[in-house]
Amino acid sequence: MTNISDPFRGFRIASSGLAAERTRINVIASNLANAHTTRMPGSDGPSPYQRQVAHFEPILERHAGETTPMGVRVSKVGHDQDTPFEEINDPSHPDAVDGVVRYPNVNATKEMADLITAMRSYEANLKAQESFVRMAERALRIAR
Repeated sequence: MTNISDPFRGFRIASSGLAAERTRINVIASNLANAHTTRMPGSDGPSPYQRQVAHFEPILERHAGETTPMGVRVSKVGHDQDTPFEEINDPSHPDAVDGVVRYPNVNATKEMADLITAMRSYEANLKAQESFVRMAERALRIAR
């Protein structure tokens, strides 16, 4: 037997995707804005911006021994530990240490590709949500 709340499950799933992708887009925007930041505010010495990454995890609902996916959420926004900082020899730079400047581990091309992917995912979730709204409106019209 179908539960009456099932039509709204898709709406909630799409909504969780919208929220997660919005966070991802904000993280990417922060990365791009700091792509050339060689000294973070409050640091004692040269400390370049470190790229951030949004980590997603599924939202699971457990009921009667079954696990049902109910969407996605950002589990954390962490630093990219895998990509090294770019080091450039520039003794005239104010943040140079022994003539070498450490630049953020942000690759603008990669960030733009990630941004396009995040925007398309956001748009897909938005279209899915709009479809659920249209289906609910039709169901209400039929019920009248």
